[in-house]
Amino acid sequence: MGKGSSGFSEAGLRRLRDVLARHVESGKIPGLVALVSRGGETHVEAMGTMRHGGGVPMRRDTIFRMASTTKPVAMAAAMVLLDECRLRLDDPVEPWLPELADRQVLKRPDGPLDDTVPARRPITVRDLLTSTFGLGLDMTAPTSSVMGAFFEQGVYGREWLLPASEPDEWMRRLGTLPLMYQPGERWLYHVSNDVLGVLVARVTGQSFETFLRERIFDPLGMKDTGFHVPADKIDRLPPLYAPDPQTGEFLVADEVEGGHHSKPPAFESGGGLDSTVDDYHAYFQMLLNHGMHGTQRILSRPSVELMTTNRLTPEQRAALEGWARSVVHLSHGQGQHGGWGFGMAVRTYRGDFAPIGQFGWDGGTGTTTYADPDNQVVGILLTQTGMSTPDSARAIHDFWTTLYQAIDD
Repeated sequence: MGKGSSGFSEAGLRRLRDVLARHVESGKIPGLVALVSRGGETHVEAMGTMRHGGGVPMRRDTIFRMASTTKPVAMAAAMVLLDECRLRLDDPVEPWLPELADRQVLKRPDGPLDDTVPARRPITVRDLLTSTFGLGLDMTAPTSSVMGAFFEQGVYGREWLLPASEPDEWMRRLGTLPLMYQPGERWLYHVSNDVLGVLVARVTGQSFETFLRERIFDPLGMKDTGFHVPADKIDRLPPLYAPDPQTGEFLVADEVEGGHHSKPPAFESGGGLDSTVDDYHAYFQMLLNHGMHGTQRILSRPSVELMTTNRLTPEQRAALEGWARSVVHLSHGQGQHGGWGFGMAVRTYRGDFAPIGQFGWDGGTGTTTYADPDNQVVGILLTQTGMSTPDSARAIHDFWTTLYQAIDD
């Protein structure tokens, strides 16, 4: 078997390309861009078209809505503040986020909003970093009192699970709700990442994006990453599709011109970045390099280690694993990793082709980005097809399977 200079076999890379091509040729995914790197070598595949039905082909510099794959990147802003002692892990957040002071906690997470007890302690920075501060989105229980209140109070919009107002008003609305669990008790998805963005902005006196740009994006050369796509680049953004779960019909969830990502958002969300495979590769390669980008240090080595190793207690992890296994049919198999660091999943058991220690995350718009320290691998697959059907998730699974079978040592 021929061996490439990157430590991927030539036959393995051909199989990866052929498997991805099958997904595009099936008509279920209009296009995709994939990147794999190892040993200083990078391999990129751009396939299909920007729009369903044909037209402009996908390119290496196509810009995608990163959705929840935003989380591992946005987390770096908080890590800079930890490195500089402008935040401390176990400090209460109340000095910057007074809306989260004096919390009430539901007696039962699915109980009425007025059946509460006082929080046993304040919310800390660590609680936000680990997604354990007591509130989260639970799409398996959309009719629960808290999920209903998120929408009724305008914390999140129903169509797009993104903040529905500017940051100060969003925090005010969030502060009217009780916590679902005691601070530090249980891992809960997503909300903490949006709160962290507000925290960073208030600590720094800058917008979340401005701080990220100055400290992370610009130093890494992430020139196409931001919370919207400017007019001079909008032609590189495809529509986002959310296929009808019953018929498979391609429905446009977000158009290009006039869409959610064509103008600066009122709230710069931890689930809202736009980016390219090369920009994300620069970021995840920096993590593999223990915080270094060339000769420049972006994050301290301990910061990277905190982010990319499991930070949950056994009790928190058991709840996360139980949740992931119970929703495998809803998440199309995504999210089963065992552990969670800061803003990303960390594999703590081997349940598929990826080894223990792999870190990263997936996005509901059909995106995935992980790095693997043992094999020194970065893998990125970006599509414009949301996970309303299993199609992009299956492409993601096949991408990771073929990436790992291509490793040839």
